[in-house]
Amino acid sequence: MNQAARAAKDAVHPAGVGGSHVGRQVRVPKTAELIARSLRRQIIRGELAPDDALPSEASLMEQFGVSRPTLREAYRVLESEGLITVRRGARGGARVSAPDADVAARYAGLILEYRDATLADVYRAASIIEPPCARIVADKHSETDIARLRKALTAEEKVLDAPVALVDAQEAFHSLVVELTGNQTLILLSGMLRHIIKKANSSYIASDPESAVRRTASRKGHRTHAKLLTLIEGGNGEEAEKLWSRHLTAADDAVNAAGAKTVLDLLG
Repeated sequence: MNQAARAAKDAVHPAGVGGSHVGRQVRVPKTAELIARSLRRQIIRGELAPDDALPSEASLMEQFGVSRPTLREAYRVLESEGLITVRRGARGGARVSAPDADVAARYAGLILEYRDATLADVYRAASIIEPPCARIVADKHSETDIARLRKALTAEEKVLDAPVALVDAQEAFHSLVVELTGNQTLILLSGMLRHIIKKANSSYIASDPESAVRRTASRKGHRTHAKLLTLIEGGNGEEAEKLWSRHLTAADDAVNAAGAKTVLDLLG
C-alpha cells in the first residue's frame, strides 16, 4: 500500500478508535490533499529548506503512487499557500518558499472584505495590539534593539520630503516595534493589520502627495516615533505605551473623519 493510500485509510479508520464511530460519516481527504499535507509538514519542520528543489515529478509520483494530474493538484494547493513556486517548461520544477506573513495578511484581508469590515475597525485593532508592545520593548530592550530602532528612525529622516517613501519607512518602524517583542503570534497578527494599514496610508498619500496637511501629519508622526525611541531607551514602559496609544488613536480618528471606508473599497 502506498503512502497516500495509507494516509487515506488512517483518515477513515484512525488508530485506536475501534468500532465506536460506526455509522458516523467521515470525509476522506482527496489524495492530492494528503500529498500536500505530507510535503507541507516537511517544509514547516525544516526538512525542506527555502529554495530547495522538490524531487522530480517522476520521483514523487512513484513515491506517492499517484498520477501526474494528482501531483500537480497537490502543487496548486501548496502554491496557493505560498509554500512552493512552480516553474513550467523543460527547466522548470517546484522549489520551496518560506512561509510568508504577507500570504496570511492577504487571506485576512479577504475575510475582512467579506465581513464588510471598515478601515477604522482595522486601525482600532492596531491601537489595541501595538501600545503594549511598545511597553514590552521599553521594559526589556537590548542595545541591539535600540540600534535597530535608531536605524529605522534614520531611514525616516532621509525621506521626510518624499511622502510616499515616508509611508514605507514609518510602516517599517511600526512593524519593528512589534517585532522586537519577540512574540511570534503578535508579530503575525500585527503584520496582517499593518499590511492593510500600509495600503490605506499609501493610497491616502498618493491621492495628493503635495498636500500640506498630510505632510504636516507625516512629520508629526516622525517626531512621535523619535519620542518613542527616547522613552524606550530610557526604559519608561508606561509612558511609551501611553504615547503609542495616543499616536495610533489619532490615526484611527483621522480615518473616521475621512469616512467609513471598507477594506473591500481599499483592496477590492
